[in-house]
Amino acid sequence: MTDPLSPNGAPRPRIVIVGAGFGGLAVAKALAGADLPVTLIDQNNYHLFVPLLYQVATAALSPADIAEPIRHILSEAPNVGVVMGQVAGVDTDARAVRLADGSTIPYERLVIATGSTSTYFGHDDWAPHAPSLKSIEEARAIRTRVLQAFERAERATDPAERARLMTIVVVGGGPTGVEMAGSIAELAHHALARDFRHIDPTTAQVVLVEAGPRLLTAFPEALAAYARGSLERLGVRVRTGEAVEAIDATGVTLGGAVLPAATVIWGAGVRASPAAEWLGLAPDRSGRIPVAPDLSVIGRPGIYALGDTALCRDAAGEPLPGLAQVAQQQGTHLGRALRVALTGPAAGTSPLPPFVFRNRGNAAIVGRHAAIFDFGRGRRLRGFPAWLLWAAVHVVLLVDFAQRARVCLQWLWRYLTYRRGARLITAPPAPRA
Repeated sequence: MTDPLSPNGAPRPRIVIVGAGFGGLAVAKALAGADLPVTLIDQNNYHLFVPLLYQVATAALSPADIAEPIRHILSEAPNVGVVMGQVAGVDTDARAVRLADGSTIPYERLVIATGSTSTYFGHDDWAPHAPSLKSIEEARAIRTRVLQAFERAERATDPAERARLMTIVVVGGGPTGVEMAGSIAELAHHALARDFRHIDPTTAQVVLVEAGPRLLTAFPEALAAYARGSLERLGVRVRTGEAVEAIDATGVTLGGAVLPAATVIWGAGVRASPAAEWLGLAPDRSGRIPVAPDLSVIGRPGIYALGDTALCRDAAGEPLPGLAQVAQQQGTHLGRALRVALTGPAAGTSPLPPFVFRNRGNAAIVGRHAAIFDFGRGRRLRGFPAWLLWAAVHVVLLVDFAQRARVCLQWLWRYLTYRRGARLITAPPAPRA
């Protein structure tokens, strides 16, 4: 692709975006069709709708329902090139992104939107026994562990071993943990209820463990209490104020006692990607890069960061949460601002406007007919209306019309029949105790 020229005949600045999540993809869409050469780099060839990943892990949806090829999404953006590769670092002096295969991609403006990864708070040895939920591969591994545990329980003759196999522990009382625990309880109590002959899946124990005093600390206490009550009505045992001391193949240790469990799922913490290390900067405790109001990285001219990678503060000085809507709004804002600043008559001389976050509500689904919505400033919604709004918002946020239609049909089928379709064991078997 020939680089477009500015009015004075010089090549337009080349923009490189690292990460095709909500933020990076929003930047690319905002720059689509501009007289600017853009390169989008991601280690996968697809955009993943992470908020619904737990439904892949619990056999409600298939990966194709929540993932779409990046090239297809940007097929009508001829100025945007896509590179599938893993970033190994950034040479800020040479202004180039280094890939793991040894190649480099030069930039004049760099946007880092690489999201976050799970953290085990210094206990990385827990990871093999308690997979997190950040990728399709992890979701498939969790689905396999859950379904295989029931298959093994069907053949178990020892009552204690059968009980262990039918115990699932979810660690972390944030939205991921709450949604996962509720979905697994529905899977066991409804979808699997008639599938076995020697066990009763409705007797499975789903335990949600949270080290803090309550669930969903980002939500008002009244909504968190409603969510806890909804989980308990689904049969989920909620244990708050108990920190995990150990996780191994036999189960979880809490308060010096072992809770036998064949399946443990980690949803207790996240950490930003190693972008700060690439840039030689000191991150905050969560690994995020401090950015200025215009999303530029402080001390690194021409580089911007957004989403879970960036430590961006609101008007009150509070860090913005790691939500999809934050990353998406930041990406759209930055893409539009770069488009104006780099293609106008005074290209490259005007500063970018500051980013202003507009909170459209924070939501979590607890189970069938139950969800919570917090719009801020005392505006709240819970129960069936919140559940309908949650479903509508998530369908709209899917990037492709075919995905929206498939997800709507599958959710309608599940609602009417209590059945789940993707109950397939396709990942390697879970390790035995």
